[in-house]
Amino acid sequence: MSGNVLRVALIACAASVAFAGELSGVSLREQATVEGKALVLNGMGVRKAYGIAKVYVAGLYLEAKSSDSAEILGSDSTKRIELRFVRDVGRQDIVKAWTEGFEKNAGAALASLQDRLDTLNRAMLDLKEKDSLAFSSLPGKGVVVEVNGKVAATIPGADFAKVLFAIWLGPEPPNAALKEGLLGRR
Repeated sequence: MSGNVLRVALIACAASVAFAGELSGVSLREQATVEGKALVLNGMGVRKAYGIAKVYVAGLYLEAKSSDSAEILGSDSTKRIELRFVRDVGRQDIVKAWTEGFEKNAGAALASLQDRLDTLNRAMLDLKEKDSLAFSSLPGKGVVVEVNGKVAATIPGADFAKVLFAIWLGPEPPNAALKEGLLGRR
């Protein structure tokens, strides 16, 4: 019996090390490795539609923790955002969200980013509860888009990466609590 208790205790300890955050029933790892680089979970937030309906839980991974959105967006370091969906979302709604996010954050650069935004939108699928999207910004390479753990697109340009991450970290995030959570302020 005591051997079983010890095994359970060890498993619980391992689980607490492997998963740093839990929010709305979604657990995210403490670290993510992107092209051999270890990133740490900076924070987590919930995307709500219409202020009430939970859409996804997001986790922001950085090389070093930061609560300064301008610093994060201005940095040419590796970063990653993971989205875990807590409800089904159709492709059209996802495409609409990316398009609106770029319109709010790209300013005059929107026209020069449109082809790459189109590439992002073509990579989108209908997403079900528990599905995932991840965006990894890699210096000199661009943004690697993963849908359910599989690479769906690689989109070049630091300018594209900055606007994409500004959707969550810029002046007009989908909801303020999401941004605050990603910045580790909650």
